[in-house]
Amino acid sequence: MVAVREVRRVLTARPTREGAGVRLRRVFGEVSAELDPFLLLDDFGSDDPADYLAGFPWHPHRGIETITWMLAGEVAHGDSLGNRGVIGPGEVQWMTAGAGIIHQEMPRAAARLRGFQLWANLPRSHKLMPPRYREVKAGDIPRVRPAAGVEVALVCGRLGGQTGPVTDIVTAPTYLELRLEPGAEVELPLADGHNALVYVHEGGLRPAGGGPQADAGQALVLSARGVFRALAAEAGARCLLASGQPLGEPVAWGGPIVMNTQAELDQAFQEYQAGTFLDRTRRP
Repeated sequence: MVAVREVRRVLTARPTREGAGVRLRRVFGEVSAELDPFLLLDDFGSDDPADYLAGFPWHPHRGIETITWMLAGEVAHGDSLGNRGVIGPGEVQWMTAGAGIIHQEMPRAAARLRGFQLWANLPRSHKLMPPRYREVKAGDIPRVRPAAGVEVALVCGRLGGQTGPVTDIVTAPTYLELRLEPGAEVELPLADGHNALVYVHEGGLRPAGGGPQADAGQALVLSARGVFRALAAEAGARCLLASGQPLGEPVAWGGPIVMNTQAELDQAFQEYQAGTFLDRTRRP
């Protein structure tokens, strides 16, 4: 008999402000053994541009990866590597900060803006790796149909013989979006020992491994072994699923920078203030 992942806890997104005053919903932002290697998930967007046009002006990152997935509207971006562009509906920006990057993300006014940003920690061995940036177009994201009434947009990981366009990630994550028609059932294999969470952003989802139904704005934190199996509510469901290898390392977290010790964190901010933050990136 196949083991089915159980629900360890349910998280509910809470309103907060970030950047220069952007209104968003924070699903989680914490150091947790159950969520490791993930640190933060934000659900952002509004029908009112006043809620988001202030954006996220220039700021540094080190020691993490930030993954932005747009559903509606556009975000213009730029960074210290020289990357410039706009990510739009269905597109993903996967940024590995590594040793250090400075960037900005500025939403454009639209009838509707909606997207997500997930933070994934980097292990000690890769905290100071060269930064890199990947922009994934909607047409490059495979669509997999593992069951009737189920469609999966696969950004990272493997499913049904398909591989997501983002590869060579140290924590071997799976990152995808599920679309389930009303009453549809899905079963997805996940690597044993990898932590996993599912965030419902539309409709509702009932986990087969036990636990309450998750409705829009709620996330299920799953146990670390077995398959993920769930049933969509009468309204159907759209949700993000992320899983990855836990690092089990100490975390020193200060705003946009995540290191392993307080001394490393202090040094990062001292370098930023001194204007030497990017020197590690420029070294041969």
